[in-house]
Amino acid sequence: MPDFATLAVFCAATMALLLVPGPAVVFIVTRSVAQGRATGLVSVLGIHTGSIVHVAAAALGVSALLAASATAFTVVKWLGVAYLVWLGVRKLMAGPGEAETAELATHSRSRVFWEGFVVNVLNPKTAIFFLAFLPQFVQPSAGPVAPQIIVLGLIWMALGIASDGAYALLASSLSGRLRRSLRARRRLDIGSGVVYLGLGAAAAFTGEPAKA
Repeated sequence: MPDFATLAVFCAATMALLLVPGPAVVFIVTRSVAQGRATGLVSVLGIHTGSIVHVAAAALGVSALLAASATAFTVVKWLGVAYLVWLGVRKLMAGPGEAETAELATHSRSRVFWEGFVVNVLNPKTAIFFLAFLPQFVQPSAGPVAPQIIVLGLIWMALGIASDGAYALLASSLSGRLRRSLRARRRLDIGSGVVYLGLGAAAAFTGEPAKA
């Protein structure tokens, strides 16, 4: 296993990355404001259930395969881009006052959970973390690589649940004020749509790994 000093640096660097809003944070904040604290926390659980896919993929060596294959990386990247653009367009096209009502009527907590799962499985930020960042803290001399990746992945998930949970609680505390204002709701939809599209554009320009 990595030594204590390595784990400490990993935790500090991971928190710095997690606090930078990405698709997962945008999803959590949007759900928390639209539907409250409990649904926001459900979205956090969905997001980090999706994280298990990335941890398992890294441990099984799929991350190494993606890093070596520009085609595979491109497929994953553009799936994420397409989903982000779809979310952004949906938000921007929603009519004033109707978007939130529709979401409150149709977005059950189970749906929010699975939407969060999909958001993070296709999250370029998470994929890049496991492709390029986490492997730097693996020490082959300290033992088998797969168990180290699992331990680091679980630490990342625990820190992610804590930071994303904080986002959910903060956003839900403002939800009442925002939901009472039609103008605020529309601004939230427009702002969320623009952020989703911006994240999609940023993901589209993410560099591809060189072929092995």
